[in-house]
Amino acid sequence: MKKVFILVIVLSASFASFAQTDTSKIEQYCQVIATPRLFSNKVTIDIDFGEEKGYLKDDRLKTNDGSLKKFNTIIDALNFMGRDGWVFINAYLVHMANTEIHHFAFKKLISKATAQ
Repeated sequence: MKKVFILVIVLSASFASFAQTDTSKIEQYCQVIATPRLFSNKVTIDIDFGEEKGYLKDDRLKTNDGSLKKFNTIIDALNFMGRDGWVFINAYLVHMANTEIHHFAFKKLISKATAQ
């Protein structure tokens, strides 16, 4: 009887040890791409979080009320990313057919549990 009691105590203690949470953090990256609009001085902003794009799925950035998020300028988009906790890494310019496309790289620390 003593052996069974000790076995129950040891097993219950081992189950309690699995209740730990993972608090480690990993870096997530994203890219903001600003493309000028035709015959306008406004830009189209695309934010690439590295997710798979789908033809039937609308993966554009939305506001809290569900409407499409629009940016006035490149700086407006960069300020939005900063307010959301993203940290600027690098920027580069790509020239394509008399068009300049601006690319901005960002990173953010998030918990491992959120990333999965």
